[in-house]
Amino acid sequence: MISIGNFFFKYRNQLFIFLYIALFIPSPNIFTPQVFGPRYYLWPIIIGLFVTVTGQLIRGASIGLVYIVRGGKDKKVYAEDLVTQGMFNHGRNPLYVGNILMLVGVGILSNSLLYMAVFIPLFLFIYQAIVLAEENFLRGKFGAQFDAYCTRVNRWLINPVGLGHTFQTHDFNAARWILKEYNTQFVWLIGITLILLFNYPELTNSNTDLRNTLLVAILGLLTAVYLFVKYLKKSHKWVAE
Repeated sequence: MISIGNFFFKYRNQLFIFLYIALFIPSPNIFTPQVFGPRYYLWPIIIGLFVTVTGQLIRGASIGLVYIVRGGKDKKVYAEDLVTQGMFNHGRNPLYVGNILMLVGVGILSNSLLYMAVFIPLFLFIYQAIVLAEENFLRGKFGAQFDAYCTRVNRWLINPVGLGHTFQTHDFNAARWILKEYNTQFVWLIGITLILLFNYPELTNSNTDLRNTLLVAILGLLTAVYLFVKYLKKSHKWVAE
């Protein structure tokens, strides 16, 4: 598993592109009008948005409270320090938990049985392998310190006890969250927009012109915000630290 994790660690960013494309593969529905009635589409929309937004908020809290340098080194697992503060005091992999919830949420939102039955289990297997590879590195570098941390903090489950105290004792850096995450948020929001407008014609009363107008307007707004944030970052007019 560790060797598998080291392999997929190199290509984990490309993995997300593949998983987003997979959302639009034709599939049987999870929620159907035969079972859930004529307003069946409200179930995947409400549940999916709740789950995926929760994942984004967990990522935001993880980055905004205590920043951990991500990306490895030379496409290999690497860490300078063992980060145990902020959200990492409540779960060992809050960023990955956020990623999982974001993808599970959009999978539910897309109402895709294929995605939830095939691609999500595959994604979880890959993530488990990546985490085991990272833990192998951290245990080798930090030894007993990392073992003590593992004993105290769960690998996947986020312990909500003390979250209020964590937020009170750390300054939440919203700028860092936005500047570090604007690419991810842009792609995520585009995916949600496409799913809502193309998978659920009920939302626009099957009016193609209205759908297309909303699509252009929303994508235009998202692109404008994206380019503005990118400009602020590149020009150093807004800094994360």
